[in-house]
Amino acid sequence: MTLNLRRPILIGGIGLSAALWLLETLQHSGSEMGETALIGLAAVGAGYWWWNQRSPKLELALLQPRANREAAEKAIAQAEAGINLLSLEAQNSADPANLTAKLDRLKAELDRQDLRITVTGGKAVGKTALIQVLNSNWVSQHPQKLSFPETSPLFANTNTDVKIGGDLVLFVTAGDITDSEFKTLSQLASAGQRVLLIWNKQDQYLPAQQSQILNSLQQKMQGILGTEDIIAIAASPNSIKVRQHQADGTFAERIENQVSQLEPLTARLTQILTEEGQQLVWASAVRSAVTVKLEAKTLLNVVRRDRSIPIIEQYQYIAAAAVFANPVPALDLLATTAISTQLVIDLGAIYQQKFSLDQAKTVAGTLASQMFKLGLVELSTQTITGLLKSNAVTYVAGGAVQGISAAYFTRIAGLSLIEYFSTQELENAKGIFNLTELTKTLQAVFMQNQQVSFLQAFINQVASRLSPQISQSEAVNSAVN
Repeated sequence: MTLNLRRPILIGGIGLSAALWLLETLQHSGSEMGETALIGLAAVGAGYWWWNQRSPKLELALLQPRANREAAEKAIAQAEAGINLLSLEAQNSADPANLTAKLDRLKAELDRQDLRITVTGGKAVGKTALIQVLNSNWVSQHPQKLSFPETSPLFANTNTDVKIGGDLVLFVTAGDITDSEFKTLSQLASAGQRVLLIWNKQDQYLPAQQSQILNSLQQKMQGILGTEDIIAIAASPNSIKVRQHQADGTFAERIENQVSQLEPLTARLTQILTEEGQQLVWASAVRSAVTVKLEAKTLLNVVRRDRSIPIIEQYQYIAAAAVFANPVPALDLLATTAISTQLVIDLGAIYQQKFSLDQAKTVAGTLASQMFKLGLVELSTQTITGLLKSNAVTYVAGGAVQGISAAYFTRIAGLSLIEYFSTQELENAKGIFNLTELTKTLQAVFMQNQQVSFLQAFINQVASRLSPQISQSEAVNSAVN
């Protein structure tokens, strides 16, 4: 198997590993085990010092968009940048043109005056009745064109993925909110959606109970919604039976319909439309632009992953060959970390996340360190050893376990980087790296790639690439024996 090493990082790291292995072989055989461990510890310590020396501290930047025209135009520009990247990297795809058409429609709506007020909530909370009363008694009082789209009932088994949009959302409940309602409200608010929590059917409770429920809603939503945005109404109050006594001792009964109790809601809606009408439009534009950008990013990640996988496979075979030729377990870290450093740089370039050499060393060292701390190295090595025992040809080769393990760890590192980069902003991160999130991603990727069927296929694949060296190793062992 011919390997072409053109990266100075790889040559330096693998060279250092080989030099330390040579030093280990010169020790006295009487204390072989103890000195091997000592040299291994020294090599690991020196390796970490070398990789982490003068490495910069990595930080996480957070973005907090605001609902104004500037924010809307910025969000649209960011979506355009994502589409442009997709156009450059997927030139034969029709997706960029489709996404551009969505942005063009969005730009045309930045100054619109009509508003979409979405009414949502669970089953039988009075959504339809509320819309009917608002259209009959309130909409005509406002110059804007107002529409009230109603979503399918939330939390129904057949409607697990209801889309909630609009410039303003009226989230209707028929009493104190459930855990599912609280979670949905929190998600809407965190996504920048303007929400009013509407407690409908308050007429079905006694005055003391009404006060208790309203206080409970305000406490639960504290920090998420303001108290002025939690409103109690009765869109369609239950009719009541009225008994009227006559002078002769008899009585007459009649059913009397009750008037809707919407004054607190209509007053709040009027205030919001007056003070925030244009901001609602801009906020909707921001959310829509973010959605378009996410679509572009998802398509772009597919393209970039297809470009990244061959690179990961190249480095995993390099790692396997390097460690197979130098089968001292304690020294494997030096060669694989050198390879991982170059892998960080190459994959970062594909994902527009450019790193300096020092930053790449930090990331590679962190990946190696976390694999040890999380017990991934020990667990995987044991699994690979067990699977290799069924293959006598590869198992007898002294460095087979270490070589295949190095290839596996290199692959896990590469896949972890792909998953991490795919969640980052499309713009150049300028060396900002969240090591905590990288560690979580590493754990998730490791769990996804621990199936025995995958490992067996992987072992066979790497062993076939190592077969010339395995055959050479067997020939040397036969000559010695």
